[in-house]
Amino acid sequence: MASFEIKGGRRLKGEIEPQGAKNEALQVLCAVLLTADKVRIENVPDIRDIAKLIDLLKLLGVSVREEYHSGSANGRTFEFEASDVNLEMLDSPLFASQAGALRGSIMLMGPLLARFRRAFVPQPGGDKIGRRRLDTHFIGMERLGASVTYKRGGYHVEAKRLKGCYMLLDEASVTGTANIVMAAVMAQGTTTIMNAACEPYVYQLCSMLNAMGAKISGVGSNLLTIKGVKELHGCSHRLLPDMIEVGSFIGMAAMTQSDLTIKNVQVQHLGLIPQVFRRLGVEVWQKADDLYIPSQEHYEIERFMDGSIMTVADAPWPGFTPDLISIALVTAIQAKGSVLIHQKMFESRLFFVDKLIDMGAQIILCDPHRATVIGLDHEHRLKGLRMTSPDIRAGVALLIAALSADGTSRIDNIEQIDRGYQHIDSRLRALGADIKRID
Repeated sequence: MASFEIKGGRRLKGEIEPQGAKNEALQVLCAVLLTADKVRIENVPDIRDIAKLIDLLKLLGVSVREEYHSGSANGRTFEFEASDVNLEMLDSPLFASQAGALRGSIMLMGPLLARFRRAFVPQPGGDKIGRRRLDTHFIGMERLGASVTYKRGGYHVEAKRLKGCYMLLDEASVTGTANIVMAAVMAQGTTTIMNAACEPYVYQLCSMLNAMGAKISGVGSNLLTIKGVKELHGCSHRLLPDMIEVGSFIGMAAMTQSDLTIKNVQVQHLGLIPQVFRRLGVEVWQKADDLYIPSQEHYEIERFMDGSIMTVADAPWPGFTPDLISIALVTAIQAKGSVLIHQKMFESRLFFVDKLIDMGAQIILCDPHRATVIGLDHEHRLKGLRMTSPDIRAGVALLIAALSADGTSRIDNIEQIDRGYQHIDSRLRALGADIKRID
């Protein structure tokens, strides 16, 4: 395992550009299976989870060609051609092993079912952040006419034909919505999905599918109508900037009292992210399509209009994304005032706060879903510590804490961070951070 060694207490300065959106990439890369034509995807992030998914596509017989890789955050462009898919690989132990190591692999199910009428979904891996049920995916496939059976460590999904229908999703699952949409675009008749997730990732996927010849209306809303077509063709698609990276950089700038410009963020797709950090007292200025976070000696958490303590909670889009709850929590450590952090959607995502408490943070873990942070207002600095990254987002929260702390910190199991953040150590060094990777 690799580790990061961080000497904290340095103020950072400069410009940084977010990578392509990881969660969008996991969806649109699976969509290349819907056509035998070439599909070109730009701004693909160079991270572990995406590399694993590309390897899975290659294993299935998809031709993958990287056009260009400059080494920058937005330099990767791939061309995919799924004209010779080997369905026999679905029954192989190698596919089961590789797909089971990547939770995003479940989104191969919709495209495989739409085009080839069968798929195999091994029990998925991913972050250990509590129960993450898959019912929405499988119920949606069954409503479209597929059968789902569990045997030999995975789910076998088959259909003689897919037929459009009306469905009301039991939860606004982003990946569930994406999977069902990809299956429905080639189903017979019309599919109507109520309570669909409307995150920018789903908006982007639907826009890409329409460019491939799909007929999806209501894009960007929670009511999608899909008129099935017989086949799709190739297209070119560019990923959005990763809004989770944008939020992470805002929190990092505040905690380290740094002067930072985040370039080319596509503000219209950030939702409440800038607003939530402003309510924590962080100055976030918009300059064209960039965000500028000036160095602040102090930042103060707002209160609600009745004087009660501020609460930051996650919610389905357009609410605050759960992937940034860990970042909001760590940002509040050095604010003035107190805030209740309420993680509603996952039950184990706040357990990393014990390391922050060991570093000197004043945090009360109320239960698996709620934590109260009493801000230090930079009167007391965190102290360096050795810790382990439990998942992607908590790992970056610990990294932000370490960058702001006095002394040296070491974060083990940084493979978790590498799953979601591209070359984060070298990009932070360019801003003045003292961080090195220890293999």
